[in-house]
Amino acid sequence: MTEPIRTLDEQDEPALLRDQFRQLLRYRTLLVTGVLLGLLGSGWLALSGDDTYAATGEVSVRSATSDPFAAGASADKGINIGSERQTAVSDAVGTIAAGTLAKQGDTVEVGELLSGLQVTNPPNTLVLKFAYTGRTPERARARAEALAEAYLEIRRERTEDSIDNMIDGYRAQLKPLTEQRDRLAEQETGTGGDDVTSARANLIVAISGLNQKISELRALDTTPGYLNKKPVAPQHPSGAGLPLLLGLGGVVGLALGLLMSWVRLVFDPAVRSTRELVRSLGAPLLGTLPRERSTAGTLLAIGRPGSRLAEEYRAVAFRLAYDPSFAERRRLLVTAPRGDNDMARAAAANLAAAFAEMGRDVLLFEADLRTPSLAGDLGAAHPGRSPRWATGSQDRGWPSDSRANVDVPGSGAFTLVAGRRTDNVPRALTSAPVSRIIAEGGRPGAVVIVLAPPVLSYADAVALVDRVEGVVIVCQPREVHRSDLERIREIIGAAGGSVLGTLLHPGHGRLDRRARGKSGGGRPTGHRPSGQGPAAPGGRYGDPDVAGRTGDPAETLGLRTVDGGHGRDGHNSAAGHR
Repeated sequence: MTEPIRTLDEQDEPALLRDQFRQLLRYRTLLVTGVLLGLLGSGWLALSGDDTYAATGEVSVRSATSDPFAAGASADKGINIGSERQTAVSDAVGTIAAGTLAKQGDTVEVGELLSGLQVTNPPNTLVLKFAYTGRTPERARARAEALAEAYLEIRRERTEDSIDNMIDGYRAQLKPLTEQRDRLAEQETGTGGDDVTSARANLIVAISGLNQKISELRALDTTPGYLNKKPVAPQHPSGAGLPLLLGLGGVVGLALGLLMSWVRLVFDPAVRSTRELVRSLGAPLLGTLPRERSTAGTLLAIGRPGSRLAEEYRAVAFRLAYDPSFAERRRLLVTAPRGDNDMARAAAANLAAAFAEMGRDVLLFEADLRTPSLAGDLGAAHPGRSPRWATGSQDRGWPSDSRANVDVPGSGAFTLVAGRRTDNVPRALTSAPVSRIIAEGGRPGAVVIVLAPPVLSYADAVALVDRVEGVVIVCQPREVHRSDLERIREIIGAAGGSVLGTLLHPGHGRLDRRARGKSGGGRPTGHRPSGQGPAAPGGRYGDPDVAGRTGDPAETLGLRTVDGGHGRDGHNSAAGHR
C-alpha cells in the first residue's frame, strides 16, 4: 500500500536557525536602516568629539628594607598591591599633585584632576601604570608625572611617619629602664650585693635591645619606589579613529537592524516560511510553482515543451495520484484562501491537463458561478443560458448542457463543465445535477476537479467539500495570514473534508501585471465573458503572436473545443482525443 502524503518532519536545530535567519533577511529595509543609523551615529561621534591625549607612566613599588642586597631580601615584603592602587587614586595623592601643578601654573581642582586618571596593575607585578587623559599632550604628560610623583611622595611620608612612631614608642619604653638602671647603680655603690648587681645587668641587656631596634629603624631604606617610565607627551590623539568608529557603528547598526527585523518578524501575521505554512494548515507542501516569462498572460502550461511550470504541475499530479486519500475517491477541490482566484483557476486547469496526460478521464467542473471565466480562458464557447435546476428538468439545463471537451495538444483532453452566472449560487451548487457530476469521480479511471471561489470569501467551497472531500489550497505565503490557514483547516475539517496539501505560487510579478494590463485589466489573453459567443481566433492560444514568443511550431495548434454530447454522459475520455 502506498504511504500517504505526510507533513514536513521537524527540522533539526541548525536547519531551524538557518530558516529563521533567512526570514530575518527578508526585511532588508530594516537591516539597511539599522546599518545607516549605526554609521551616522559613529560618524557624528568621531567628528563632533574633541581630541584627547593619553600619557602613561610606570611606578615600581617597593617596601622599606634595612639591607636590599642581603640574601633573602624581598622588595614585595608586606605590600598589598590592591591597597596601593587605591592609594594612588585617593584624594591625598590628588591634593599633593594639585599643589605641585599650581606651582607650574596649572590650577585644577582635585576632583577634576582625578577624573582623568586611571591606575592599573599588570598581573604578577609590583608596577602601577598611571595613565592620564587630557585635552593637550603637554597637559596629559605634566599631570601624569605629577600624580605619579605625588603617590611616591605620600608613600615616603607614610613610611617615615611609621618609623618615627615606632622609634618614639621604643624611647618611651627605654626611659623608665634607664632610670631604674641608674638607681640600681647607686645602690650597688653604697651597700653592694649580688641581687642588685644581677638586676642591674638584666636592665642593661633590655636597654641594649631597645637601642638596637631604634638603630635598625633609623637604618631602614625608606625609598617607596621608582618612576620606571616617565610620562611623555603623546604624538597622536587617543581613542578610536574614524575608520574604527565607522566599523563599530556598522556592527552595532547591523545588530540594531536584526533586532528590528526580529520584532517585525514576531508581530508579522503573514506566513513566514513553508514550515510554518505546513504547521498552520496541517497539510504537506505539494509544490512551489516557478515564474516563467513564456507563460505570462496564458493559463495552461501543460503542452508547452521545456516548461518548468508544466513539470511542476506534473509532479503535483503524480503525488496526488499515488496518495491513498485521493486515489480512493479521485475527486479534488481547488481553491484559494481569499482575494484573487486566478492562480487557483490556472492550477485547476493545469492539473486537469496533467491527469489527462496520464490517461485519466478528467472532468473539470467550474463551481465559480459569480465570475465564471474558464470557458473564455480555455476557448470553450457556449451560448448563454439560465440555469434550470429548479424546473424539474435539470438534466437538460445547467450544468448538463455546459460540457465541452478541451483538447490539449500533445497532452490529451479533458472535459470542461463551465460555470454560469446565477443569482442563487448556494442552491445551484447543492442541486442534484451538480452532485451527479461530482459523483462521476467514482467511475474507474475518472478524475473530477472542482474549481471553487476563495474559501474565506464565499461559502461555495464549503458547500462542495462534503461531496469532494479532498482540497488543495493554492496561495502565496506572503499574502495569507496564519490565522487564515488555521481557519481554513477548521472549516474544511468541520465540513467533512481534508486538506490534501498546499500549492505555492510566486504571485503576480511585473511580467504578469504587464500581460494582465494588455489583456484588458485582469484576465489573460483570450478571455471572453460567458454567454457572448465564441472568442475571436486571434484571442486564443492559437494566436500566432502568442505562439511566436517561443518559436515552437507545436504551440500554434492551440486548444480545440469539441461540442458536447459525444459518448456517454456528454463527454469523451482522454483516449478518444489522442
